[in-house]
Amino acid sequence: MTMTSKEIRQKFLDYFEDNEHLALPSAPLVPKDDPTLLWINAGMAPFKPYFDGRATPPNTRIVTSQKCIRTNDIENVGKTARHHTLFEMLGNFSFGDYFKEEAIKWSYEFLVDEMGLNPDRFWISIYKDDDQAFDIWAEQVGVPEDRIVRMGKDENFWEIGTGPCGPCSEIHYDMGAEFGCSDDCEFGCECDRYREVWNLVFTQYDLTEDGEYKPLPQKNIDTGMGLERLASIVQGVDTNYETDLFQPIMDFISEHIEFKYQTNEEITMAYRVIADHIRSVTFAISDGVLPSNEGRGYVIRRVLRRAVRYAKKLNLEMPFLHKIVPVVVEIMGDVYSEIAEKEEQIMKVIKNEEIRFQETLDQGMEILEELINELDEEDTKVIPGHKVFTLYDTYGFPKELTEEIAEEKGYEIDIEGFEEAMAKQRARARAAREEYDSGHAETELFKKIKDEIEMPEFVGYTKLTSNSQVLRIIVDNEIVNSLDAGQEGQVILNKTPFYAESGGQIGDTGIVINDNVTAKVVDTQEKAELIVHKVVVEDGKLTTDAEVEAKVESELRKDIRRNHTATHLLHEALREVLGEHVEQSGSLVEPERLRFDFTHFEAVSSEELMQVEKIVNQQIMNNLEVEVLETDLAEAKELGATALFSDKYDEKVRVVKIGDYSLELCGGTHVAATGEISLFKIINETGIAAGVRRIEVVTGKEAVAYVNRQEEVLNQIAVTLKTTPDNLLERVDKLQNEIKGLENEVASLKDRLASSQADELVSSQEEINGVNVVLEKVEGMDADGLRTMGDNIKQNLDSGIIILGSDLGQKALFVSMVSDDLVEAGFNAGQIIGEVARVAGGGGGGRPDMAQAGGSQPEKIDVAFDKARELIANQ
Repeated sequence: MTMTSKEIRQKFLDYFEDNEHLALPSAPLVPKDDPTLLWINAGMAPFKPYFDGRATPPNTRIVTSQKCIRTNDIENVGKTARHHTLFEMLGNFSFGDYFKEEAIKWSYEFLVDEMGLNPDRFWISIYKDDDQAFDIWAEQVGVPEDRIVRMGKDENFWEIGTGPCGPCSEIHYDMGAEFGCSDDCEFGCECDRYREVWNLVFTQYDLTEDGEYKPLPQKNIDTGMGLERLASIVQGVDTNYETDLFQPIMDFISEHIEFKYQTNEEITMAYRVIADHIRSVTFAISDGVLPSNEGRGYVIRRVLRRAVRYAKKLNLEMPFLHKIVPVVVEIMGDVYSEIAEKEEQIMKVIKNEEIRFQETLDQGMEILEELINELDEEDTKVIPGHKVFTLYDTYGFPKELTEEIAEEKGYEIDIEGFEEAMAKQRARARAAREEYDSGHAETELFKKIKDEIEMPEFVGYTKLTSNSQVLRIIVDNEIVNSLDAGQEGQVILNKTPFYAESGGQIGDTGIVINDNVTAKVVDTQEKAELIVHKVVVEDGKLTTDAEVEAKVESELRKDIRRNHTATHLLHEALREVLGEHVEQSGSLVEPERLRFDFTHFEAVSSEELMQVEKIVNQQIMNNLEVEVLETDLAEAKELGATALFSDKYDEKVRVVKIGDYSLELCGGTHVAATGEISLFKIINETGIAAGVRRIEVVTGKEAVAYVNRQEEVLNQIAVTLKTTPDNLLERVDKLQNEIKGLENEVASLKDRLASSQADELVSSQEEINGVNVVLEKVEGMDADGLRTMGDNIKQNLDSGIIILGSDLGQKALFVSMVSDDLVEAGFNAGQIIGEVARVAGGGGGGRPDMAQAGGSQPEKIDVAFDKARELIANQ
């Protein structure tokens, strides 16, 4: 019986566990604390700190099956049998423990004894100077010397700049002559005959800046073997796509289209692209990456949109790709539980992205086709870079997608021109930022002040008052010595309890006071890292060097603290209900309310909002202690503190811990315990940008006031409807049924009225150019009524043209009908009504036998009828 991919994966882990390795679960696809990597792209990537000595591994021997993403050669995915964007890397690692002998012997033993591969088909490549590896393979393992091939540095030596590096040895498997490209096919050929199975890297040197290879005191082993490739060999299939890791996806696609997998090369490639890409997108979204125009989000958007384009080639009814997610979960969800847990969320994200792209794809393709037609006329094969940029910037076409479509049609794109257009856009954005940040005289002034004074002390986390000294007074970007009553200015104190607006929390208000002056603080901002108080002097005179008491408005600060702590609870509750992809993208914390912006792919349902609200209020009732910890950034991340991805933090940071429920980096002010928040009430949820939602909330006394107002409205409605608040729904349902019954009765009466009027109107018809014509103005009849009346007249009129108009006060409505014999004679209801309605300030149209229109000038209906007479007379 053929071994399944699940069995292969488990046998690999079990084999190395039996050899004293610690089996670790796959790390997420998003690297942790590694800005050099966009994705985890190899089995060793999560272990870089162990290899370079920054951290100590939990065991000197580790084994994993690591999910990886690589998109550097995405254009080959689908064309070849073995290129993928997502793959699993089986790997065993040694950190200063075993070395070449064990690594080589175990790899051979696993493939032969556990996988049942034929050792006579093994071909081994080694680094040209690695005699030790040669001897182990030849003398200890027993591979014939003529199947051990020495190769150069490009093929069999691993290094990335300076630092740890070393030779490697690759195990290849000869699939047989039938897989070769010719009778002369030999090892080293790029065809599918000799498949690379396993790469063993022997990290034994340290490459210095001087180019010297010094032996490492601690030698390491890093191996990697693609599960998909191994499965194709073990399962005896031609390509990775025919293994049990892909075949169920292929079968699912086949069930929905008329084309079979191997109909032709184009169809085969489309199947492969869809199957590969849906796997990578599924896994990336499960690890919190959402489609966007930047970073990892851009990669996923690009991969997904490429899959959409190939799905259209198969004539799949879109949106379709999201329907494949359950198949991926069925194949891999038992090993990677995160995709099973987030299956519904993943499907929603993909479906939304499919729909969004579909809206622009057709338009973008039309523009691209027009571009190519223009190039044909100009006899050139290069699409200008600025045109490629417009497709990217305006229509969401990734550059790579345009490049791929162009290549299929025999064209190329001007990459240099595209990069130039992109650079100009970045330069414009950068110039705008620089102008805003440093071009203002105010900014320069505060930078100068900062250099002149000792940095003021902020005491507002623990105190709401302080005895302070006035260091500087600024009016209209100039330093002054004093402010008189009624004057407004900016003040810098040597010590202050006032919190400057930051992290979404608004600045404090209050007073600055002594025996000679009372100044109201109306706002507090940070400028050039200085806390700046905007003041209005109410009485007396405020002078430089004056000793004053600075007092924050305590009630407002309490309300702000409630709302700020509530944002942390809300953030965690949203992640709990909607998924871990939720990230804060903005906030506003005021005394009266809080506003929270976050990443999410669709509107939050009323049920989800109720669940979020319930969770937050439960944490409030639990009266969790709110602690503030001051630590360094690295330790905060180790603790698992949530940080804003786009924010930069100092090495020393504040961590706000709310019981065991929430842990976030935050510089704001907070309550001592969640019970102080009292009540949490969501009042609005809306979208503010693609993939960004906004929730507005009131807490504390504002929440109580909101609930009271809602209750008062309900009471008033109940009184009006002569019922109680508890019976409102029942009463409204009853009234709606009554209204529906009355509407049906009115409609019936209108039909009867229209029928009776129709008989009268037929008798009042006029003859124009030998044609029977009914022209009639009806007061207050809607479009449905006009059509019904027209139908009734037409039934009683063997041959003729009917034009009815209705005055609805602010607008005119028209209906025109033409009998079949007059349609054949050339009369057209749509053309007639269009001209008629234009006279009344409107327009419309329809079929030759029936059309309707509207206008904004009902007083001109009679004039419009004259136009109808003229048109019929001149026909």
